[in-house]
Amino acid sequence: MTDMPMSVIIITLNEEKTLGRLMGDLKQQTAKNFEVIVVDSNSEDRTVAVAMEHGADFSEFSVVEMDNRGTSLGRNTGAENAKYEHLVFLDADSRVDVDFIEKAQTVMKKAGLKVAGGRMKTNNSDTLIRLGIKSFDWGMVLTQYVFPTAVGACIFSTKTVHQEIGGFDTRISLCEDCDYVKRASKTHKFRMIPVFFEFDTRRLTEQGVIKTGFTYLKANLYRMMFGEMTKNQIPYEFGQHGQ
Repeated sequence: MTDMPMSVIIITLNEEKTLGRLMGDLKQQTAKNFEVIVVDSNSEDRTVAVAMEHGADFSEFSVVEMDNRGTSLGRNTGAENAKYEHLVFLDADSRVDVDFIEKAQTVMKKAGLKVAGGRMKTNNSDTLIRLGIKSFDWGMVLTQYVFPTAVGACIFSTKTVHQEIGGFDTRISLCEDCDYVKRASKTHKFRMIPVFFEFDTRRLTEQGVIKTGFTYLKANLYRMMFGEMTKNQIPYEFGQHGQ
């Protein structure tokens, strides 16, 4: 087991139905040298209660309740409260294998990485959705050297990098995760690493694979031509999945 303890930061907003699954995945990890920080964006359901119910499963665990809401705000708050240098940002609806943290620690240490993106996978039986996830995943792999992108549902970083770049930009509501790794890659090597997480496909099911894919294609084309979208040029709401 590597001597690279991690702070696992989970952002939540009304995720009482999904958070327990991820917490169960983390409880079963082969690596034990990590802390869990749940950062809640003022949920209106039992998300915080569910988190607290699982707290005893970990030797290092905390819940941070925010008055305001925001994906980037939540991740930045988690990083501020993190005990360890190495960070992994996860969404509450992600799922991970039992060796997820151990693999990440090994790969990051061997490659000398301070920032990286996790690879996407899905168990969804819908063929179009499975193809969509593979396309998103391989798109990030193929562009990592020239135009780094990543999914905020699984980003690996360090407190050093996070502080150097000023964290996630709270002005950005779409592609804030891509902006984060792009800025980090200017001074640190960024790679998509072969550490997979199961991506929740609720939004793809609700909005459609083609529509969602087109939204992100349009967003990244805008980013390449005009820069980051700090004025909500393409509206996107945090935590608005159908429950």
